[in-house]
Amino acid sequence: MLIEIWSDIMCPFCYIGKHQFDKALNALPFKEDIEVQYKSYQLNPEYTHVEGDSTYGFLSRSKGISMEQAKDMTNHVVQMGKQAGVDINFDTNIPANTFKSHELIHFAASKGKAKEMKERLFEAHFTEGLNIEKQEVLVQLATEVGLLAEEAKEALQTDRYATAVRQDLHEAIQIGIRGVPFFLFDRKYAVSGAQGVEAFTEVLEKSFQEWKDNKPEITNN
Repeated sequence: MLIEIWSDIMCPFCYIGKHQFDKALNALPFKEDIEVQYKSYQLNPEYTHVEGDSTYGFLSRSKGISMEQAKDMTNHVVQMGKQAGVDINFDTNIPANTFKSHELIHFAASKGKAKEMKERLFEAHFTEGLNIEKQEVLVQLATEVGLLAEEAKEALQTDRYATAVRQDLHEAIQIGIRGVPFFLFDRKYAVSGAQGVEAFTEVLEKSFQEWKDNKPEITNN
């Protein structure tokens, strides 16, 4: 059964939601029958990082609030992250345009490493404070999940996967996605936001059972 997940690397709720979803899926006996596809989404496609810019500064400008208010806004997200088992550090977090990171995930998917690449990018962005807009950072992260540096560099420099990213973005508009994370189960059920493990477990079990009932020749071998 196919599950498609639209998310953005600079979205903390996407990081949290991924971990909640992974916990739910990994605890289920049919996890090997699930195919997960990571789809691209950009919350701030026009943004380009300027040296010295911070997440607090970005939030302050975009929402018209003070830096202190921006810091207060993020405290709840940090606590949500801790409860989900992820470390989010907004003090060192660097806002970045994520188009290239989405290209890298598509490249990684062609090598069977999409999940590992997605997780590594989230960790680099939210925990380690790396600038994922920089090509050298992306190439290094690719090698850390077992991809070849030269192949990753070539994929990024040639924009080979740019069309795939744009297709994801266009599909999100067609479906009517207005926020991420957005999880689509077998093109039948949708879940949005960083839901809890129980919520993901419920929809996983329901959608899988219906999928299985319609494909007995595949699931009853």
